[in-house]
Amino acid sequence: MEGYNTSSTDFTFLGLFTGQETSGLLFVTISIIFLTALMANGMMIFLIHTDLHLHTPMYFLLSHLSLIDMLYISTIVPKMLVDYLLGQRTISFMGCTAQHFLYLTLVGAEFFLLGLMAYDRYVAICHPLRYPVLMSRRVCWMIIAGSWFGGSLDGFLLTPITMSFPFCSSREIHHFFCEAPAVLSLACADIALYETVMYVCCVLMLLIPFSVVIASYARILTTVHHMSSLEGRKKAFATCSSHMLVVTLFYGAAMYTYMLPHSYHTPSQDKVFSVFYTILTPMLNPLIYSLRNKDVAGALRRALGRLRSSQRVSGEAF
Repeated sequence: MEGYNTSSTDFTFLGLFTGQETSGLLFVTISIIFLTALMANGMMIFLIHTDLHLHTPMYFLLSHLSLIDMLYISTIVPKMLVDYLLGQRTISFMGCTAQHFLYLTLVGAEFFLLGLMAYDRYVAICHPLRYPVLMSRRVCWMIIAGSWFGGSLDGFLLTPITMSFPFCSSREIHHFFCEAPAVLSLACADIALYETVMYVCCVLMLLIPFSVVIASYARILTTVHHMSSLEGRKKAFATCSSHMLVVTLFYGAAMYTYMLPHSYHTPSQDKVFSVFYTILTPMLNPLIYSLRNKDVAGALRRALGRLRSSQRVSGEAF
């Protein structure tokens, strides 16, 4: 039987950059996606907090979604890119533990927040007269606090258990970051009970929020279908379909990785699906939810106008 080691020795990532012919192109592509995600989400946070027209519950929640996206793509991609440039693939036991905890906390918070944001859209469209009461500032802060609490609970619960197992001597993680299924595949112990606990957590964190999203958008589309304006119906359907596309991509890829039995997917397939919800989604969220919105476009024009005015004043001063 293969030996195991519980000491704080390094793990080795097999990573995404496996093919010599495509690794350079993949590195450039992921770098562009990462920078785009940081700039788009950073711009969203700046505009929402500086423009009074965007001081609404929907944009308040979107600013926190952008913050989560910036943080959790930054827990994974920078190390992967730096490792490629330095020609190394290792991560320490403590580094792997920290990455695992931060990832679970942040992605868990986003799972809950996306579900509650769909509820916000449902109230705004289906109950507009009650919207100021149902989505008051207090309720918005409760949504944010609840999302962070749910994500943190997941991180604090699963990370210590995952990293306490004895690991086999190879310590090669068939992944590009310390994701739970990939790390657990190295465990030299019976993990059946833990997998059951993780499955229950996934039901709470994935299926329930995703069901809220589906139910909310189903009610929204029913309400929109009865609108008298054809133009309004087309706009609402286009908006809802783009939102549902991103949400389904995010939740669907995570469900594939965490809820489908291991016999139905391979480590290579897991890496591809993980890219969707760890790298692509943080870039797509601000583009789909906000930057296509005319309110955000107007805020961006006003910000650029203020910048040009300040530059003109500075130039006249000199």
